[in-house]
Amino acid sequence: MVAALKPVRAPWPVVLVTGFDAFGGDTVNPSWLAALALHGRRIAGHRIVGAQLPTEFDRSLKVLAALLREHQPVLVLCLGQAGGRAAVSLERVAINVNDARIPDNALAQPVDTPVVPGGPAAYFTRLPVKAMHRALLREGVPAEVSQTAGTFVCNHVFYGLMHTLATRRGFRRVRGGFIHVPWLPDQGQPCMALDDMVRGLALAVREALRTPVDVAEGAGALH
Repeated sequence: MVAALKPVRAPWPVVLVTGFDAFGGDTVNPSWLAALALHGRRIAGHRIVGAQLPTEFDRSLKVLAALLREHQPVLVLCLGQAGGRAAVSLERVAINVNDARIPDNALAQPVDTPVVPGGPAAYFTRLPVKAMHRALLREGVPAEVSQTAGTFVCNHVFYGLMHTLATRRGFRRVRGGFIHVPWLPDQGQPCMALDDMVRGLALAVREALRTPVDVAEGAGALH
């Protein structure tokens, strides 16, 4: 079930922040808890709307499309859980492939299928990930620029979002991207406390809103 939050009614432009429901045997998903914690906040003259996406290949993009139509955001930040990562991971590239190692919550397990048939091989984020990375590190929040969002539902949503922003009339000036967050302490190691995640994500939103052009500094990977 997709959680419905009380609508935000305000004259401020909207930042849409989404998280996923629990999957893979977990009972919680920190991405949703973080989106829920940010819902209703005001950041840099914008209002945050938090929403939950289903961890399902077929339905996730339908729900996201409905949220985009309803809220008409100026910035979209989709969040996902990345167990095994120790930092807030600012994703750079979405690829046009589904390759599920485990079934999604609807028991679908696509292998080597496109997210969008005939779509480009990949999209780059529209978020200033280098500036966001610098801002988080400056405030003591572990962060990294990640070159892959995997090939599960997180990447599916990331690619679908970027394809929508690139091709749909009315959304071509909207900025968007994807961030992975670590496990919570109760889920395993490495982990991050929810308060630290939320603080880091609020900083990331603020930096994205005030940075029209990303900074040029090293944050790449050797492998």
